[in-house]
Amino acid sequence: MKKPPPSLSPPHVENEKHLKIKAGVMGSAGGALDAAILATARETGREIARRGWILITGACPGLPHEAILGAKEESGITIGISPALNFEEHALRYKSPYRAYDAIIYTGSGLMGREIENIRSCDFVILMGGRSGTLGEFAIAYDEGKVIGVLLGTGGISDHIQEILGFIRKDTGAHVVTDTEPKALMDKLDKIYREKLLPYYRTVAANRHPDGHMEA
Repeated sequence: MKKPPPSLSPPHVENEKHLKIKAGVMGSAGGALDAAILATARETGREIARRGWILITGACPGLPHEAILGAKEESGITIGISPALNFEEHALRYKSPYRAYDAIIYTGSGLMGREIENIRSCDFVILMGGRSGTLGEFAIAYDEGKVIGVLLGTGGISDHIQEILGFIRKDTGAHVVTDTEPKALMDKLDKIYREKLLPYYRTVAANRHPDGHMEA
């Protein structure tokens, strides 16, 4: 008696194996950061890794790097988007960290320029603390209609996000959610991803082979 053929996953399920969630963490790279806020940043990285998400940051010190260190404590995958041209410039000119990254992408775009690559590489961004650079990242993410999570209680612009939204008064399609706890915030982001982003990704994946197509 012949064995039945192995069951095949539906195309959208098979394609989803190639779609790992990429979460960006952006926030204060310096300034006065107390122990509780640093601990929140590290727990954010741990929670991202526990969920099997890829963590992306601007490869900078401060809160984003604490998230990177937290992710590595849970064996997470970490990627840094550097403003520098190369490792030498990254380490010496920008004084940026390189420990605990699986890969650092050198954009050569400078501090402000690399923010675009950073944000566009993520399915959603998580803001914590933040000064002028984080405000710029929020503005780009909001204007491009991204999903944005904000950790309240971390100081900086994050604790003024509702006030900032009140000034903007512009519907870009962005989704902004807030919470004081990393796990609760990521539960909200995960829900939006599955309800809003994943159906769109499924449609795209259903119309293209995961290995792409050879050029004519």
